[in-house]
Amino acid sequence: MQFSIKSGRPEKTRSACVVAGVFEPRKLSLPAQLIDAASGGALSELVRRGDMEGKAGSTALLHHVPGTLADRVLLVGLGKEREFHERQFREAIATAVRTVNETGAFDATMTLTELPVRRNDVRWRVRQGAAVALETLYRFDRLKSKKDEVRRPLRKLTFSVSRRNELGPAAEAVAQGEAIGEGVNLARELGNLPGNLCTPADLAGQAAGLARTHRLAIEVLERPALQKLGMNALLSVARGSHQPPRLIVLRHRGAKTGKPVVLVGKGITFDSGGISLKPGAEMDEMKFDMCGAAAVLGTLSACARLKLPVDVIGIIAAAENMPGGGASRPGDVITSMSGQSIEILNTDAEGRLVLCDALSYAARFDPACVVDIATLTGACVIALGHVASGLYGNDDALVRDIQRAGASAFDRVWPMPLWDDYQESLKSNFADMANIGGRPAGSVTAACFLSRFAQKYRWAHLDIAGTAWKSGKEKGATGRPVPLLVHFLIERAGKS
Repeated sequence: MQFSIKSGRPEKTRSACVVAGVFEPRKLSLPAQLIDAASGGALSELVRRGDMEGKAGSTALLHHVPGTLADRVLLVGLGKEREFHERQFREAIATAVRTVNETGAFDATMTLTELPVRRNDVRWRVRQGAAVALETLYRFDRLKSKKDEVRRPLRKLTFSVSRRNELGPAAEAVAQGEAIGEGVNLARELGNLPGNLCTPADLAGQAAGLARTHRLAIEVLERPALQKLGMNALLSVARGSHQPPRLIVLRHRGAKTGKPVVLVGKGITFDSGGISLKPGAEMDEMKFDMCGAAAVLGTLSACARLKLPVDVIGIIAAAENMPGGGASRPGDVITSMSGQSIEILNTDAEGRLVLCDALSYAARFDPACVVDIATLTGACVIALGHVASGLYGNDDALVRDIQRAGASAFDRVWPMPLWDDYQESLKSNFADMANIGGRPAGSVTAACFLSRFAQKYRWAHLDIAGTAWKSGKEKGATGRPVPLLVHFLIERAGKS
């Protein structure tokens, strides 16, 4: 997809398709009004007849509208104007892109980016427009023998802005949106791969390919190096699998000075639960248990594309959690890289075990802050559903920055408590701590466990179990929280 920016009247735009919005009930947006005036009232007549009410998600495609230079005019319903906010804007862009892609138009001009969205400027609208367009056109069909090919797919999308002085900021924003969209789709592609095609070794290979493409520094630690470091928590998870674990370290050197931001991703390429075996229903979705790792790779890809002037290190703890004769047992006690001992009460609480060693390893980089990303607990899904990711942290300013970035990206999070009271549930009679704290506040106690390994730096934890993938008819990885993380790093780059 090729993106561009323009400023000009929509009726004078030469394009295969011009997209304009209609509010409910039957109210033309300003760009639509300009097209209507040039056409002698063709759009007004259409809405007067009731062919376009303006309901959100509705469309009307017109060919050869008089007084215009475009081959087609696509009207998109926007819903009620007073309710046209971030979600409605994104849905309108997605509807428009999806519809244009099916019309046979190679290029389109989008005037929706001229419409005001509460508390957001033209940069936000264009950035979101590019990212949503790429996300909408994404298809995972690489494993199908017969692919659903679009006859004449959309190749070029131009975003329209109201004033010429907005062209510069919009051009920067479209580059950011494109990088975010590509990063999201990379994370989705990796997340959608089945466990037999995305093992820890395969994930390391994907990281190596990303490093070659974007000239990132990379180091991959295999079992002997992990043993030497004392990463017994990570190693314990992989004991039942024939697939050896990996610790993958990628670095984007965007700044010559200053401390790096470290992103730590949970990379469980398949999670059977181990000896604490999961129920069979929907176990296939446990291929998505490496979506934290995929998000780290997608974010680093976006950072490299944008050449962000910030130092970012991605650490991926990759393993497969399987039952077997050598698998860890409930009741086993291991000593982590930090020297703290852990009683494994449930082998299905494995994500925190690979993460705790990765968090200990992160300290060697003297980080400005560390953010870990993990599909960690079903309890977070119960608490927040599939809308917001859970956010924990030991630094209030860092938590606020991440929450603000999530709001800006429309990749929202919700702060959760990390009070010392919850630490009591992790007590063990046989080790420094247990790896689970019981059913109550399961997402909180998991974060409490991780906090014990992140005391040397500013740290935040994102529990993305409810947001990393969708089930049902739309089953597939979402690529979240790549938008949040890229917005967070863009903000840090601006401050630096």
